[in-house]
Amino acid sequence: MIETDPNPSFQDYAVPSRMVSAPWLSARLGIPGLRVIEVDEDNLLYDIGHIPTATRINFHTDLLDKLTRDIIGPEDFAALMRSKGIHRDDTIVVYGDKNNWWATYALWVFELYGHPDVRLLDGGRDAWMNEERDTSYTVPEHPESEYPVTERDDADHRAFVAELGDASLVDTRPTEEYQGIATEFSPKGDSSYGTTIRHGHIPGAVNLPWSLAVHSNGAFRSRASLDEAYAELDPKKDTILYSHLGSQAAHTWFVLKFLLGFEKVRNYDGSWAEWGNMIRMPIER
Repeated sequence: MIETDPNPSFQDYAVPSRMVSAPWLSARLGIPGLRVIEVDEDNLLYDIGHIPTATRINFHTDLLDKLTRDIIGPEDFAALMRSKGIHRDDTIVVYGDKNNWWATYALWVFELYGHPDVRLLDGGRDAWMNEERDTSYTVPEHPESEYPVTERDDADHRAFVAELGDASLVDTRPTEEYQGIATEFSPKGDSSYGTTIRHGHIPGAVNLPWSLAVHSNGAFRSRASLDEAYAELDPKKDTILYSHLGSQAAHTWFVLKFLLGFEKVRNYDGSWAEWGNMIRMPIER
């Protein structure tokens, strides 16, 4: 395992070892056992420049099952890791666009499969680019690894629709989506956005948008600021997060679990795309 980033701004977080800064990463690119993974919503960004040595993972084609709406199974996850030349004992640093939405989703998937050491680049792709650090067009090639087939453990980090009843339920989408009203992205001025027929939120859910956790540059806020932002939640109570497809929820999952130390926090990755399309499911606006 590679040494952790001693950045003072991380030390008040519950698990500071899960964070890396751009200077720390820049100084260690290319060392054995360190793998950098870019996971973007816009998969074309990788082609116009990425962190040197970074390998691309496409969340849609690589992490999601091709036939069932689910995360890829153990055999496919191991095959993906082998094809990327990733070893079980590698330290992985993930980053991406959209303030690390899909990067934290990928980290969440790695967590489901129990990869021992996965970290997040604070601020993601934008932080690296805004600091005008070196980029590369080279797609690295790695020999196929012998990554083992490991069972996926959904219980601790993932929630399904039947499990929502007794938990604190948090909608991490922007407030307009939570309220089910029209936004600037809605076609023809109505409230039809995303892939759902109905719009609003799951009854009983509170709205704590993912953006509460970050500065305008995508870097995470201080521990004190995060404690204040999420003060209405009980760190000891079962907490379930959702968004539209689970990426924004994964971002908040990372915040609550690793930065604030919540004891049981799970991502309902079925999210609004599932709930908003299910027959006879109630909604609130």
